[in-house]
Formats: sequence, structure tokens, C-alpha cells
Amino acid sequence: MPQDMDKLGEECGVFGIYDFDHADVASTIYYGLYALQHRGQESCGIAVSDTDGPKGAVSSIKEMGLVSENFKAEELESLHGNIGVGHVRYSTAGGSVRENAQPLVLNYVKGTLAMAHNGNLVNFPELRRELEYTGAIFQTTIDSEVIAYHIARERLLSATVEEALRRACAKLRGAFSLVVMSPRKLMGARDPWGFRPLCIGKRGNAYVLASESCALDTIGAEFVRDVEPGEIVSISPDGITSDKSLMIEKERRGRCVFEYIYFARPDSVIDGISVYDARIKAGRFLAKDSFVDADLVIGVPESGNCAAMGYSLESGIPYGIGFYKNSYVGRTFIKPKQKSRENAVEIKLNPIKEAVEGKRVIMVDDSIVRGTTSDQIVTMLREAGAKEVHMMVSSPPFLCPCFFGTDVPASSQLIANGRSVEEIREIIGADSLNYLRIERLKEIAGGTDICDGCFTGRYPVKPPVEDIRGSFEP
Repeated sequence: MPQDMDKLGEECGVFGIYDFDHADVASTIYYGLYALQHRGQESCGIAVSDTDGPKGAVSSIKEMGLVSENFKAEELESLHGNIGVGHVRYSTAGGSVRENAQPLVLNYVKGTLAMAHNGNLVNFPELRRELEYTGAIFQTTIDSEVIAYHIARERLLSATVEEALRRACAKLRGAFSLVVMSPRKLMGARDPWGFRPLCIGKRGNAYVLASESCALDTIGAEFVRDVEPGEIVSISPDGITSDKSLMIEKERRGRCVFEYIYFARPDSVIDGISVYDARIKAGRFLAKDSFVDADLVIGVPESGNCAAMGYSLESGIPYGIGFYKNSYVGRTFIKPKQKSRENAVEIKLNPIKEAVEGKRVIMVDDSIVRGTTSDQIVTMLREAGAKEVHMMVSSPPFLCPCFFGTDVPASSQLIANGRSVEEIREIIGADSLNYLRIERLKEIAGGTDICDGCFTGRYPVKPPVEDIRGSFEP
């Protein structure tokens, strides 16, 4: 189990900036990535170039671990350039090694290319084989390198880098939000289904691309708009151009609903929908559909807190803080050799006895994946003196794997697969257990078309029989 707790991985975060006043942008990318740290905590990287300097000269830093641990002030000051891209990674596919850290920087006959990618391609194996059989040699095991190679290859046949990016994106199936830096342009691309978010911002005379609007807020940039599903944007001193030739009908799109439930920061707005409002709605719907009489509503921090507030607002049951979360524990803290999972939960969370003792407690969490920690959290509350523990989940039961950049595992590893809600309740030891109803998902996402494949098995894109992780069970 790669996570310290039974949670889904945070995918990845991408960031790019082009400053037309020719100021160095490395420190701005640093703060942008810091705001996106929740999307990936395994590796991070920055690549910059000077549009007034030697064409194709790129400076970069890539390391394993957190943004704050790896980018020192003196290193950032040494990265000179007014255009750049950054990346934070969580490896849903490909190994967790330095070679797979991004941004990827390619030197080829037309110059240089730096690229950061969020998502997962379902046709990665055939795209990679196509390149391998024409002599390509790979330095990584990630699908992002395949995308970069196809862009570089198409550039040899295209009049512009924008055309090359469009031709490469037309070959891709699955989830991708890309930020691409060429010597004189910054480009962004979002897959036609809209799985992963990407937005545009502006600060002074600089334009920004970022996975979430919270990164724009952090650097003092103004939100301009979202990159639309299937859109490619190009930023240069001549302004922003847009290519929408890869767009598909809105009815076929499938934004990942888990961006609203868990992945994104609550202060972000994605495709016009406030993440905070979506989570409050989820809690309200739980209270409407699954009301339980109790004395206190608490959230499992941090992702369960907003939904818990929503439940409290709708039910009238007081909201309280039931757990202290140790904010200084990351994914990489040293685990004891024995009982590592149990210790992971106890180190990260501690119930507040004075808040829960003698009370009937409603505990709200965003999901139950494998079910390996929910029973421990319920037990912790009971040992702290809770009279009753009722669990509310602000998503439906996970029944199927995800192929688009979220590490929902094989069906056999999901606690809800083949079990009734009552059987799950018995396993985790709660007095009651309720999930968000499937039909509520589109409502919390403001009526936009969503992907709910991990709950229903219905995917916007036909799932593969193998992907970057190899072959898998259906």
C-alpha cells in the first residue's frame, strides 16, 4: 500500500508562466508548485528558459520529495529565464524514481521542448511500441515521455509547434492536461473529455497556466478562464491563440468528479464550480438522504471537513473538530517495521477526547477505498469515549478501477466490490454507514458532464486491457 492512509493518490499538478517583461520566473513557479503540492508529493521539478538568450537553452532542477525540501533559494536564483514550467508528481503509473520526475526536457533537431503532464493515457502501450519500432530510446517508464516524443516527431512534419502539439494530441486517448514550453512559446492542452483541470491566469504582463486556480491566487495572478476540454492554447508576445479542433460534443465529456470530492483544494474553482461549494452540497445531500440523529458532526481531516460542515448545516446537528491532524507528517516519514499502517494512522490523526466523549458522533469522510483504516478511525473514536459512531461517505462506493490518472486499484482490492453496505459497516465497526447516492454526483458538480466510472463501470473512453501498469483484471 503506497499511501500512509487509505486514500487515493493526488494525481499530478502542472504550472507554467511566460513573463513578457523578461523577469526571472523560477521563484514564481516554486510558489505555484507549493500551492499544488496536494496533487503530488513524490517528486517535483522546474525548467526555465530565457526568450532573449540562446535559443533552446533550458535550465532545470528535478528531485524526489516535496517542493519545500528540494528547491533552495540559491538554486532558484541560479535558474535564469522568463518562461518556464513546473510539475509535482504522484505516480499513478510508472515507478517512483528520479528518472520519472518532470518536467521532461527534450533536445531535438528543431530545438528544445519542456513538458509537464497530468493524467494517464489508455493507449500508452501502442504509442510507445510505435516509437520503439522506429528506433526511439526511452529514459523513463512514464507515458509523459511518449507524449513529448510524439510532439517532437510531429514538429518535423509541421509548420509550427502549435500544429505539432495538435497532431500529437490527436493521437492520445485518455486523460492529459499538458503545459509545454518551446523556446519562444508557452502552450497548454487539455484532453477532449476534460478529465483533468487546467486554467489560465494573468499577473501584470505575465500569463500563467496551472492545474488549479488556487495556484493563481498564491502568486497574485488574476483568473482569466479555464482551458476548455479539447482546447489547445498558445501564449506568445503576440497574445493568446486558441485551437478547438479536437473538441467533442459536451455529452461525451467526462470531468473527473473526484476533483470536486477530494483531489482539488477547497479554495479552487474548476470549470466554473467552486470545490468548496461542491463539498458542502455533498454533505447537505447526505443529510437529506441519510439523516441520523446524533450530537456532533465531525470530518476526517482535511477532505471530510467541508462535507461535514454541509451535513451540519442541513441537519442542524452541531459541527465540531473531532481529530487533531499532525500537519508535519508527510508521505515519506519513517515507518516502524511492524504495524506500519496502524502507526501511520495514529501518527497522523488523534481524536480529541473532550469533543467526542459521551456523544453520538457522525463522522464524514470523502471515501472508503480498501477499508484498511476506516475501522481503526472508528475504533479510535470509541476508545476516546464516543457513545455511537455513524459514518457518512461523501462519494458512492468504489466498485471499479480508474484508468485516467487516479490510483483506484483493481476491483478485487476495493472493499465495496462484492459486499453490501451492511457488510462493510460490520467490517469497519460503525453503528451505521451511508454513502452519497450516485445521482447526486452530477448535482454537486453543477450539472456538468462527469466521469463516474470508478463507481459505475461506465467510462467516457473505452478502458484498455493493458496500460502503463501492465495488464490488469477488469
